[in-house]
Parts: sequence; structure tokens; C-alpha cells
Amino acid sequence: MTIDATAAAGVRLDLWLWAARFFKTRALAKHAIETGKVEIGGQRAKPARSVRVGDLLVVQRGEERFELEAVALSDIRGPASVAQALYRESEASKLAREQARALRAAERAGFRPPDSKPDKRARRLIRALGDIDAL
Repeated sequence: MTIDATAAAGVRLDLWLWAARFFKTRALAKHAIETGKVEIGGQRAKPARSVRVGDLLVVQRGEERFELEAVALSDIRGPASVAQALYRESEASKLAREQARALRAAERAGFRPPDSKPDKRARRLIRALGDIDAL
């Protein structure tokens, strides 16, 4: 396990994202970088760009958006506790992700499919209502 905070050269971006456990494979990290889901210092980056201690990164993973500062460098993937020591996430980023997660959970809780098929009376009511969405 090599965590090197004094490396002048830095570590490849795709390798660092993989080591920090943002993506399961380097190929997924590379694809995310190439499609513009990762920025360093407000600019799009290439997979081979070096990450240095103190760099500010924005990582878009699915519906989540992380705003990070690189605290340490590593070129190997280790346990999650070591990976979390590689970066520091901003408080605003954490708060925004929690709010978005709560909003998605509330949206999912709104629709509940029925437990069983509608009975004869319910089917008649459904037919009588017709296609409400067509109005």
C-alpha cells in the first residue's frame, strides 16, 4: 500500500479515481473521464493527466456529484478506509448529495402498486374513468 503525499510527478487521474474507489475498474474511470464526467480545476481532463495533492476535482457518478480535494496520492487500490484518506469532500457537496438522495427516496415512495389484481367493481371503475392522461 503506497500512499505518497510528497510525489512531485503525481498519479494518473484514471488510476487515482480507481484507487480512491470512485469506479470499480480503471476502464470505467477512463470512460467517465473521456465523457466529461470528471473535471480538475474546472476543466475537463484526460485519463493520463496527473493528479497532485491539493487539486480540486468534480466527479459525476450516476446521479451523484462529488466535489473533492486530493489529499494524498496512491496508485494501488486498497481497503475503503485507505481510499477515503485519499480525498476530502466539501461540506456543500455532502449536503447536496444528501438532499438529492432524500428527494429521490421521496419520489419512489409516492407510487405504490396494488397488492392484488383489481376486483370486478374496481375494473368497472377503471373502465368508466377511461384514459385520464388523454385529457
